[in-house]
Amino acid sequence: MDKNMATPPSQLGRARGVPAVKPKDMKGTLIRLWQLTEGHRKGLGFILFLSALASGSAILSPYLIGKLVNSIDRGSPGLMLLAMLAALYLGDWLIRFMQQFLMAGIGQRMILHIRTSLFAHMEKLPLSFFDTRQHGELMSRLTNDVDNISVTISDSLTQLMMYGFTITGIFCVMICMSPLLTVIALFAVLLIFLLTRAVTSRTKVLFRRQQAILGKLNGQVEESVSGISMVKAFGQEREMVEKFIENNDAFCQVATRAQIASGYLMPMMNVINNLTYVLIAIASGVMALEGRLTVGEISSFLLYSRQFSRPFVDIANIYNNFQTAVAGAERIIEILDEACEPRDMPGARSAEQVRGAVSFRNVTFGYRPDKPVLRNIDLEIPAGTRVAVAGPTGSGKTTLINLLTRFYDVQEGAILLDGCDLREYRMGDLRRAFGVVLQDTALFGVSIRDNIGYGRDDVSMEEIQAAAEVAGADGFIRRLPQGYDTVLHQGGAELSQGERQLLTIARAVLQRAPIMILDEATSSVDTVTEQHIRRAMLAITRGRTSFIIAHRLSTIRDSDLILLIRDGRIAEQGDHRQLMALNGEYARMYLTQTGQAEDAKIF
Repeated sequence: MDKNMATPPSQLGRARGVPAVKPKDMKGTLIRLWQLTEGHRKGLGFILFLSALASGSAILSPYLIGKLVNSIDRGSPGLMLLAMLAALYLGDWLIRFMQQFLMAGIGQRMILHIRTSLFAHMEKLPLSFFDTRQHGELMSRLTNDVDNISVTISDSLTQLMMYGFTITGIFCVMICMSPLLTVIALFAVLLIFLLTRAVTSRTKVLFRRQQAILGKLNGQVEESVSGISMVKAFGQEREMVEKFIENNDAFCQVATRAQIASGYLMPMMNVINNLTYVLIAIASGVMALEGRLTVGEISSFLLYSRQFSRPFVDIANIYNNFQTAVAGAERIIEILDEACEPRDMPGARSAEQVRGAVSFRNVTFGYRPDKPVLRNIDLEIPAGTRVAVAGPTGSGKTTLINLLTRFYDVQEGAILLDGCDLREYRMGDLRRAFGVVLQDTALFGVSIRDNIGYGRDDVSMEEIQAAAEVAGADGFIRRLPQGYDTVLHQGGAELSQGERQLLTIARAVLQRAPIMILDEATSSVDTVTEQHIRRAMLAITRGRTSFIIAHRLSTIRDSDLILLIRDGRIAEQGDHRQLMALNGEYARMYLTQTGQAEDAKIF
């Protein structure tokens, strides 16, 4: 086979017969992808020109070789033809090098733009988008799907353009040389096409099953690694290994069958190519005896026939990769088409000087319209009030906070902040008006100092230390090897849950926001740490409007207002003394937790 038609390395990665992931709307996706890369395609026209030049080498080299054979047959050494062939091959190498060099730069610029656009858009999406999708699947779109596009743009696209020029040019030359021999070559291409369809129709079922088992296997690995402490705690190591071996064996068996089935393709193709080569050699030999072809023309046509049939299989393989890349682009565009968080309305208010008075006016909300989580909530909270929210799991406590911070917008009614609808404020200002401590701690792979100062570039080390002291975190931080400069790994996995929570409280202290939200801040800490956190909560909520969600009622008894939510409604409200005097659900819950009522109803 001529070196010009060698299968590129990137095309060898996908096994023969592996079905591509097909896009739903290839034309529409390609148009959107073209629009998405606007302004980053400079140089593609020149690369197209280089592809045409590169295909010229594949077209001219057999012709020159035929001329050289005729020259030698006449007794001439053909030095000029040899020099021309050497120059042709050298020029071909330079052209291909320039083509790959330029395409690498253009392709990576386009991918840089796509990846940046996707990540920037994801940062603008509402929380509801992430609540309804698996995070691993979103990460796959940002990495695997973009990488598939990158390979297609950087390599497959140039190969496809070059093969298109090459096949067209060779076909025209073959027709001019001998229509009869061209028909024989086309018959071989038809056989290869039918063979490829027959093999892929049988193997695609096996490969799909292989991918399904692989997904199951990956899911098991993820579960076992992320839950390794639970596996060890329950002594399930052997069971997990046995289950893994079972799935791995199933994967091995299916993968072996799929590879064997797809392995029939290349040998059969070689047989067809070789038989075609023999038929063309015999037919051209007869034509040479009749004086219709020279020895050099026979040599040229045999080379052309080899180069003509080989690209079709590679094109089929490239097309599979192309389909997979377009399917990935389709998944990326699905995210880019998702609506961002609502934009600020014209003339939106600044929330920099809010006092913190909050009003809920007949608020109804549900994550699904047909299943409301909160129903007809009416509530007046003066500025500076410390509000505690209690109730059974799923009653709507966290939903109340999600609406207050505009992670979601109310479906009915309105929430007012200092007498103005939340939607009238600028979103950025509104979010900065809240200091938030969530149940699930969020720490980053930077130093403790940077974690506490997250979102604040204007704070000094003294302010960070003061915030840590208020939160009760300064003591354990100073005991770390590098103190405040200790870099955290894996979300602070080297710290205890309580220590991680203290860091998030220190971050909220530093925020100095007029409204504080503490969502189950003491749910994962011991009683001693709880007392530290309780003192920190009293300190950071003093003089601020505060919303405290807690199952441990001992941490909220000092609140100015306690709301007991059940089934999306406010069942009881008042301070601790009033609710205890009411002797209702809150009183029974509190007495149960403190061990003062053995027969109290447990929520």
